[in-house]
Amino acid sequence: MRDMRRAAGFLGIFLLALSSTAMAGEWTGWLSDAKCAANGAKAAHKGCAVKCVEGGQAIVFVTDDKKVFKLDSPAKVKDLVGDKVVLSGDLDGETIKVAAAKKAE
Repeated sequence: MRDMRRAAGFLGIFLLALSSTAMAGEWTGWLSDAKCAANGAKAAHKGCAVKCVEGGQAIVFVTDDKKVFKLDSPAKVKDLVGDKVVLSGDLDGETIKVAAAKKAE
């Protein structure tokens, strides 16, 4: 019984460490402004997104299934606002730590 409790404790610690670890990946979606977010995930919204970002709105990443993520370094993607992009980096909760960004084909 004591060994089972010890194993359960180790499992709990392992799961806690796993849940706080960032996940590396690559995602395709849209760079939009925080005000419009998922509603701005389309090519027709580019001009508005650029204006809103220039006006102080944060840049967000919107996946094709309309999930919205914050970006840790928006300066890396500022030139791509309003475009469909491929981001690579680490996902930490609801924030993507951007390693690279390119326009999607």
